[in-house]
Amino acid sequence: MNFLPLVLVTALLHVYIGARLVPGLEAYPMGQWLLMAGLAVSALVMPLGLMAGRVARQPWADVLTWAGLLFMGLFSSMLVLTLARDAALLALWLADAAAPGHLPMAQLRTVSAEAVPLLGGLITLLGFLNARRTAAVVNVDVPIQGLPAALHGFTVAQISDVHVGPTIKQQYLRRIVDKVNALDADVVAITGDLVDGKVSELAAHVAPLADLTSRHGTYFVTGNHEYYSGAHAWIDELRRLGLTVLLNQHVVIRPPAAAGEAGAHLVLAGVTDYSAGHFDPAHRSDPEAALRGAPQEAVRVLLAHQPRSAAAAAKAGFDLQLSGHTHGGQFYPWNLFVRFQQPFTAGLHKLQNLWVYTSRGTGYWGPPKRFGAPSEITFLRLVAG
Repeated sequence: MNFLPLVLVTALLHVYIGARLVPGLEAYPMGQWLLMAGLAVSALVMPLGLMAGRVARQPWADVLTWAGLLFMGLFSSMLVLTLARDAALLALWLADAAAPGHLPMAQLRTVSAEAVPLLGGLITLLGFLNARRTAAVVNVDVPIQGLPAALHGFTVAQISDVHVGPTIKQQYLRRIVDKVNALDADVVAITGDLVDGKVSELAAHVAPLADLTSRHGTYFVTGNHEYYSGAHAWIDELRRLGLTVLLNQHVVIRPPAAAGEAGAHLVLAGVTDYSAGHFDPAHRSDPEAALRGAPQEAVRVLLAHQPRSAAAAAKAGFDLQLSGHTHGGQFYPWNLFVRFQQPFTAGLHKLQNLWVYTSRGTGYWGPPKRFGAPSEITFLRLVAG
């Protein structure tokens, strides 16, 4: 990847923030210098953090990545707030031009210039604390029409988008595993984007997944980041840990209470990531293939990393799809833009006869920051609709 354009664009955006804010801090010379120094360090460290694996060895590569991603989170908020400040000042300037002398424009420029770095820092701090805490459990009841009595109350613990990598390691995942195990679910589902890195780098940090417990096992489907990280090697590693990887496949689950009740079983299917065919044609995502050979009279649940698999899942005849990928936008205002790429951002929605639940994710990607889109471990319960 050519990082020169990225470095130039990033530098120009930092210059824009400085040019818009520094003049408004003229009453605070020390504040001006601190802001300029912080922007200069950010413009340098952010690109280096993205190239950490190329320019440094462990553990310094992770340290550099941490620094770059922290500055990236702060820069993102600063940029959005600076743009919002400029839009607000323009509106106030137009109002003042229509009725001159009624607005203290100089004071508004100063106060708003002071507010941007303070708010940016506060949002980044709160976002960091939200990202690094163990995800909360979100309880969701999914009404299934015609649900057999034996499957009423069947539970699925879903985790998604953990992104084990430079800033998420074994201890973080261990806390998630412990919290999932405490739910005593019938099934554990991992809906992709588990890792950001190679098996050789992260195998020890993913090892806690071997300790996941449920009545009917742990099931995994690939996300797009698995294909960036060597999907075939990760599939082998997760199988070694005891997970069932569903590659356009299904399993049939028959709860003990279903004995003698016709159709009282659950088909749990999984498809490869929506974009997997671009990386390996043999992995092209195919919900219909995932159902091939499944019993006709059964509740059908699909694990699919991206919500946009829902159209094909509805056509194939699934009752419920569990997805992730979006992170719920992860932090404001990017959650406003997810809907342009995915049909659902977060939560439970319906497409024709298909329920789609989109997790906000259990970890985070990129900046260790969540603001307005908290992470989650989802505990789904099937109920009669």
